[in-house]
Amino acid sequence: MMGAHHAACGAAAWVALTATSHLIPALGWMPQQAGAVALGAIVCAGAALLPDADHPSATIAHSVPVVGKVVTTAIAGAAGVHRHGTHSGISAIAVTAIAVLFAVLGWADTSRGSVYIIGAGIVAAILLAFATKVLKIVRSWGVAWLSGIAIAGLVTWLVPSQWAWLPAAVAVGWVVHMMGDFLTTGGLPLAWPLKPKPPKAWADTPILGRLWTRGGYFALPILGNAGSWREWLLAIPIWGYALYGMAVSTASILPFVTLPS
Repeated sequence: MMGAHHAACGAAAWVALTATSHLIPALGWMPQQAGAVALGAIVCAGAALLPDADHPSATIAHSVPVVGKVVTTAIAGAAGVHRHGTHSGISAIAVTAIAVLFAVLGWADTSRGSVYIIGAGIVAAILLAFATKVLKIVRSWGVAWLSGIAIAGLVTWLVPSQWAWLPAAVAVGWVVHMMGDFLTTGGLPLAWPLKPKPPKAWADTPILGRLWTRGGYFALPILGNAGSWREWLLAIPIWGYALYGMAVSTASILPFVTLPS
């Protein structure tokens, strides 16, 4: 699945899981206030791009001159090139655990009686920069980084408790990315570093052989190849839903906007 579509899916998933407004059709399994729905959607969109950090040519590789390419190349080497380690079941668990760790890394200001979750702010700044650039909210990486740092910095300083939902946003984004790739012909190495091979009879069966390949990948390739017309057909309503949910959530916290009851 293409990067922008991964990001849109992440944003849409966050809206669906957290929105509680009667104006937004949503599951509301992890109810959040409107501000957290809108901000979390962008953070989750950024998190939905992270598994492709194993690709030296991915969008993330261009986020910071030289450094971005070095980081993605190193991740690709550690994970076993594209769609290996960072697209496995164990990666989702590990990344969520890391996000939980960052969500408690902070600095206590005894004079003000506040705890500033610096770790969460740093993660959020990075994810906001990724998302705003890929979703074309801003046009340049410079503006994306300035926006991400400014927004994350303000939230960390003014409303540090806001980042309580950050690990969930990272986990949702990562899993949604994997779900998107699972629906393409490339599939996922869910059991990595193991490569379980299907029985010969299974592999030789035309349809079953595409669901569980000889290379140990699993897929439900209803979208075909990445970037196919079927992917675009699915992405359009997802984009619409994500933008609508974010717009309604943002409008509901603006004092000069009155939404229908």
